[in-house]
Amino acid sequence: MGYTCLARWPAAPPSGLQMVREHLQKNQNVQPAGTWSVSVKSYRSQLGQFPGYQNVLERTMYAITMDGNVFSLLEDPTAPTRAEVLDAAPPGQETAYLQNPPNYRHTFITARPPGALEQLMAQIKAPWMAVRQIASSANSRSQAAGQQISIEGYIYTIGRDWILRIGNVILSGGAVRGMLFEAEYLPLPVFHSDQFEETPQLMSNFILSVLPPSAVGALVAVAVGDAQWEDVLWDREEHFKGTKDPVGSAEGNNDPYAWDCDDINGAEKSHWVGVDRDQRSAYLIVGALRSETLL
Repeated sequence: MGYTCLARWPAAPPSGLQMVREHLQKNQNVQPAGTWSVSVKSYRSQLGQFPGYQNVLERTMYAITMDGNVFSLLEDPTAPTRAEVLDAAPPGQETAYLQNPPNYRHTFITARPPGALEQLMAQIKAPWMAVRQIASSANSRSQAAGQQISIEGYIYTIGRDWILRIGNVILSGGAVRGMLFEAEYLPLPVFHSDQFEETPQLMSNFILSVLPPSAVGALVAVAVGDAQWEDVLWDREEHFKGTKDPVGSAEGNNDPYAWDCDDINGAEKSHWVGVDRDQRSAYLIVGALRSETLL
């Protein structure tokens, strides 16, 4: 698995998916590699029903299911981000300040199998309610339902280096709201970017070269900068566990048979490999749908 770029065609016609498929099969050396299926379900906390919580801002959770995994993004609007805490910390007190907040703005976890999240919430009677966007009005927020947005389409390989995913964005009522394109470049496991909206030119050029002209002019790139992604993934417990020298670790251990294999640990979290690639892809999909108030 490799670095992935996501693009949105919001105004794609109902026949857009078939049109793109025909263009790829006629003009590109593509090979079918299966179907692309992603589901996105949103939840809203119901803390206001409990005494003393009537005036709190409710939390939002998005559950993205793909390839047998469920990526759950929890957002607490009242909590700070890691970057905000670091900005407020006096020099030399960053570590102490990072330990203060009870929780941070985002929590991003991976669960499996699909359906495990709903089962867990039902067992513990968690105060969350599934919500959906009313398809007839883009300005209507949400109502209790338990429906979901889905992305349904196809996967193609182009040569040995590229994977292209194309799919319709389908609302809970069955209406199609444009398309999503995902290009994956297998030889490149990571790309560092300081700019939130920066997409590698290699990826942009590839998408523009394989899609029909009618889609190219209407594409919207979906990207996330390294700083924001680090904030989303940051784990306080893992961070502070890593700053301590655990008992029995190879570093600082006089045992001649102790072996530290950290230096040969394969992919880092910043790399687009395995589940980490799918997790970042899920985050980008949620960002694209939220920017259009579809979630």
